Amino acid sequence: MPLDFDGARLPNPHCGEEHEAWRTQLRRFIDNEIMPFAEDWDEAGEIPADLWPKAAAVGLLGLGYPEAYGGTSESIDSWHAWITQEELARIGAGGIPASLMVHGIGLPPVLNWGSEEMKQRVAPPVLAGEKHIALGITEPGGGSDVASLATTAVRDGDTFIVNGSKTYITGGMRANWVSTAVRTGGEGAKGVSMLLIPTDAEGFSRTPLTRKQGWWASDTATLYFDNVRVPVDQLIGPENQGFWVIMTNFNSERMAMAAGMEAMARVCLEEAVAWARERRTFGKRLADHQVIRHKIAQMKQKINATQAYIRLCYESIETGTANPGDIALLKVQASETVEFCAREAMQILGGIGFMRGSRVERIYREVRVNAIGGGSEEIMRDLAARQYGV
Repeated sequence: MPLDFDGARLPNPHCGEEHEAWRTQLRRFIDNEIMPFAEDWDEAGEIPADLWPKAAAVGLLGLGYPEAYGGTSESIDSWHAWITQEELARIGAGGIPASLMVHGIGLPPVLNWGSEEMKQRVAPPVLAGEKHIALGITEPGGGSDVASLATTAVRDGDTFIVNGSKTYITGGMRANWVSTAVRTGGEGAKGVSMLLIPTDAEGFSRTPLTRKQGWWASDTATLYFDNVRVPVDQLIGPENQGFWVIMTNFNSERMAMAAGMEAMARVCLEEAVAWARERRTFGKRLADHQVIRHKIAQMKQKINATQAYIRLCYESIETGTANPGDIALLKVQASETVEFCAREAMQILGGIGFMRGSRVERIYREVRVNAIGGGSEEIMRDLAARQYGV
């Protein structure tokens, strides 16, 4: 069995011909439309606007979303979602899928909790790649502590007046709408609401965040709300129940991140094995040194364990028995795995791995954003402990 990206994937009895057909279709699109340009886009710090309509045309943007709004949901399951994250991770430049697929965290609150008018207005142009939506949760004064957010939305007749700011918002500069967490009530989780805020509203402004360790090609921004008036009917879900909207969104985000991180670990394994077979030191291949073989074996060991864990969690999602604690710890497992594999791959590649332009170098830079985004490792462990009744 070759230790390349596909060869290192464990068999999945849930995947049939239709799943492999999706992988083939998506891989062809990525290989033709993204892979040849990924390094240049990463260096430029952005991806071209025409990539969204192209991704929509191939079925990527609408996968798993209702047909009524321009998506494809017939016979789509968790295994299609897993394949999608795997194939996007092959790019080895996390900022590209982070921006391209940011509707995956911005749109579900609208579709799951918004009014029918809101869904009809927002979802079709987003799924067609014509407009964009982001998720506004994190604030300058706090990260994972959602219940303490400070951006306020004060009722004034049939509108809310919003004041505050959000930061580290992926897709924030390009977004036409932001699904935004605001404080409409008292302290704590019970005073939080979700509000759909158009970015052309008076009083809204934003600035780009470009000096990042990784995800260079992602569109990241700080958003500012200065007496922004938003109609009350733009509430996403009931007033003061936004915390539950946010929490239900997190599980799918964490699953997607875990699947992507495991696949990035396989990219690192593939690159390390290829180099170890080619590079010669002290009269023999790198791969013939026991210490290098052990590094490769440990990478595969951790990848195997993470793949099995992902499959278990997706199985629980398919049967409606998912435990948020298990998913939280899966994200930790995946971030630890990609961190280990990126480090070991960099060690095996040596100097060439330190040079910009390789997938391993980019993934190594992006380890921390994956370990923090969507809920930090520390928060995930604590959340899991509470879910388990500790």
